[in-house]
Amino acid sequence: MAQQSGIFHEDYRSDLQLRPTTMQRLRLVLLFVFLFGMPVFAGSLEMRYANNILIALIGSIGLNILVGFTGQISLGQGAFLAVGAYSSGLLVVYLNVPWYLSILLAGAITALIGGFFGLPSLRLKGLYLAVATLAAQQIVQWVLRNWDPIDGDINQRVGEALNIPAANFFGHRLNDNEYAFYFVVLFFAVLAVLAATNLFRTHIGRAFIAIRDQDIAAEVMGVHLFRYKLLAFATSSFFVGVAGALLAQHSTSISWESFTINVSIQYLAMIIIGGLGSVSGSIYGAIFITLLPQIIRGLGNGIEDALQLVASAESQLAAHFAERFQDLLPRIEQGAFGLAIILTLILEPEGLRKLWQNIKDYFRLWPFSY
Repeated sequence: MAQQSGIFHEDYRSDLQLRPTTMQRLRLVLLFVFLFGMPVFAGSLEMRYANNILIALIGSIGLNILVGFTGQISLGQGAFLAVGAYSSGLLVVYLNVPWYLSILLAGAITALIGGFFGLPSLRLKGLYLAVATLAAQQIVQWVLRNWDPIDGDINQRVGEALNIPAANFFGHRLNDNEYAFYFVVLFFAVLAVLAATNLFRTHIGRAFIAIRDQDIAAEVMGVHLFRYKLLAFATSSFFVGVAGALLAQHSTSISWESFTINVSIQYLAMIIIGGLGSVSGSIYGAIFITLLPQIIRGLGNGIEDALQLVASAESQLAAHFAERFQDLLPRIEQGAFGLAIILTLILEPEGLRKLWQNIKDYFRLWPFSY
């Protein structure tokens, strides 16, 4: 079986292959078998988790394009998700645009707004740019809370959320049928992965990386900093806008409370834990951060049930601990994100992607240690 040992390409066709070895192709085939076979053995709850992971995957890839590959800090991920979600919803509600077309148009609208908020990137770097994108988060959040057409003022019916008509997919309502929605979001997720992977095989992606490594040297080599920084913001925002539009079509009822600064922090955690500057790292990070609260909640419910069982034996101390633990569980979930980031930065700064690469290298080089 052919295995990779160095880079020895004899023609352009070989150089352009994404998966040059047999083992890599076999893993890809097994992955697709798993993805398309999941609806056969998974329940509705598991499919809902899978859909949330795929949506987060698209958004994290977009953020990684900006932060990991281009080196531009952003704390406005929640705002751009909101722009994509509300753009898709408003297009469907007011203009009767088909849901599938509204997803792409929402991505384009978010790209324009993301490019606008990327204007300060030519003069600002690091913490100052992060504060500028944080301002975008606050501005968008204020608009969502105060503009009547957005917060539900439709046909003299005012509400806190924007209600979107349920999308139909071959006779299935996407918000009710997790299985039908899975194939829709899987299609967009595969396109996002392929697009991002091939983006950095082009001169545009290489310009992004050059700006990240050393922007002054990139400018000396002929890279137009202002153009490519804005393009990075717009490209990143397009991916994020598509993810937000899919969120809107999935829930059919969206509110500004779903796109706060906490969402931006969660997406930053995804790319840090998964691995900055890596498409596969965005995938691993999205899986980890999406499932982490569910795992903590499951463990917490088990501990709470055990405490309740002890409390039923007339133990006042156990009853007190059970009540306190129930109050602390949401805070434990929030603290887990920070702890995961700290441990990743200390133990493996390159994230889960590097851990998986180390495992593959171990088996590829075994029994040798080099």
